[in-house]
Amino acid sequence: MLPDLPPLPALTRAEGELIDRYLEAVDLLGRVNPARHGPTYGGLRAAQALVRKAAELRDALALMHQRGETELHGDTLARALRVLDGERRAARVALPPDDVG
Repeated sequence: MLPDLPPLPALTRAEGELIDRYLEAVDLLGRVNPARHGPTYGGLRAAQALVRKAAELRDALALMHQRGETELHGDTLARALRVLDGERRAARVALPPDDVG
């Protein structure tokens, strides 16, 4: 049985779009991370898709700005990212721990 997740905070449609596009870009960056083991072809495909996702991320931010949403509410958006497993997903972008010791 899956644990109950905390509820997603109330977001505007544009904020929801921003969060979705951001996490998609983070997932792709994690696949491209040269410090992680994996095939070059998979990294190439992820890098190609990242171009499109970056444009979609830009468009989500532009839409927010056009609608008068001129501030990012970090606490609210961070809660949404946590509910959507953003910490684990973003960890794939970082360097893995150094095993030398």
